[in-house]
Amino acid sequence: MASSTRNGSRFTRRILWLAAGITILVLAYTLTWYYLAQALEQRAAAAVEDLNGNGVRAHCEEAQAQGYPFRIGIACRSVFYENSGKGLSVRAGAMRSLANVYQPFTVFSEFTDPADITLPVFHPFKAQWKNLQASTRLSDPFPEQISVEGEGVVVSDNRDRGLGEVESLQLHVRQRGADADLAISFREFLFNPEIATVPALEGRAQAIVENGVALLETGALAPRDQSAVIEEMVVGVVGEETEVSLSGPVSVDESGLIDAELTIRFTDAATVARILADAVPEARGQIASAATVLGNLDNTPIQLKIVRGRVFLGFIPLGQIPAI
Repeated sequence: MASSTRNGSRFTRRILWLAAGITILVLAYTLTWYYLAQALEQRAAAAVEDLNGNGVRAHCEEAQAQGYPFRIGIACRSVFYENSGKGLSVRAGAMRSLANVYQPFTVFSEFTDPADITLPVFHPFKAQWKNLQASTRLSDPFPEQISVEGEGVVVSDNRDRGLGEVESLQLHVRQRGADADLAISFREFLFNPEIATVPALEGRAQAIVENGVALLETGALAPRDQSAVIEEMVVGVVGEETEVSLSGPVSVDESGLIDAELTIRFTDAATVARILADAVPEARGQIASAATVLGNLDNTPIQLKIVRGRVFLGFIPLGQIPAI
């Protein structure tokens, strides 16, 4: 009887010691998490403060660490960034960025619409979405990879006139030495009918931006004096076999004029020509001339050449692209 009581007491003590050990570990982990969270808040505030100055303004409203117990990151009630020298500004709703504590160099972010955006070359516009997420694989000095996925994205001008919408959109940027790999895909893209009469489109593209890592690191988003190689670009009509594909090198000189030597293929060239003529009625004559030649060249590679903005499809001049 006494032996049974002693065994029971030993078992109870072991359970109590185990519970105490677990409690100590949980308390130590919690204290460590909150210490790191406080340090992260201070570091985020310092990073935002360092951005401000020399024509740059940045703000993360009510920055707060979140994610306990298994994640850690920063949430902002709203975000703002402006670089007046580069003609770039973004103002958006809430942002939340989190990383798993066991994988701290991969950060997942969510954004709340709307966003007011100004980019070099483009007019200011507004974007809204059902869902917008990003993942970033951190490295030094620039992230190794950035991926963005959006659903139900609607773009309008600064007068709230709809420009277009897309059901789903993906963008991926990855380092390749000093260059940057760029990949984009979209599905169910629709222009506002008041702007262009075009059926729903889908497409994908892959390109290598020369010296792209330095361009992204410095925020030099203006296309002038830049070059890239388009490995693949395909745009087609949803639910049909009508599509255009092209590949080849593209560059923009210091004055904004484009030079390119592209290989282009048409599937159902007659329908492609009709869609282009409806979308760009002022070029209907040139498009009709090209369609006459292209009608017998389905799936045949054709050279599309751009020389300082002047576009030639084979030997047929298609017009002039203005400086960008």
